[in-house]
Amino acid sequence: MRIQVSRTGGFAGIERRAEVDTSARPDAHEWQALAERAVAAGSAAPPSGVPDGFGYEITVDGETVYAADPGLTPEQRELVSRVLKEGA
Repeated sequence: MRIQVSRTGGFAGIERRAEVDTSARPDAHEWQALAERAVAAGSAAPPSGVPDGFGYEITVDGETVYAADPGLTPEQRELVSRVLKEGA
């Protein structure tokens, strides 16, 4: 499974991207379950967020959804955090 996250917005408006390929990871099943829940709660179009908040584009195996602060679900927040921390 390939998970990509793009974060835009914030005070500086700097975009940050990261990607994780879970196919060779021993915890791939955990990533898959988390990604499925995060995508299920996503929006088909970018939602309006708050001024200086972050907007997120989450792509899992070619399926893209959108989310924005402060409306991220706990699953989306965890997935975004993990991908931006561990991804390349």
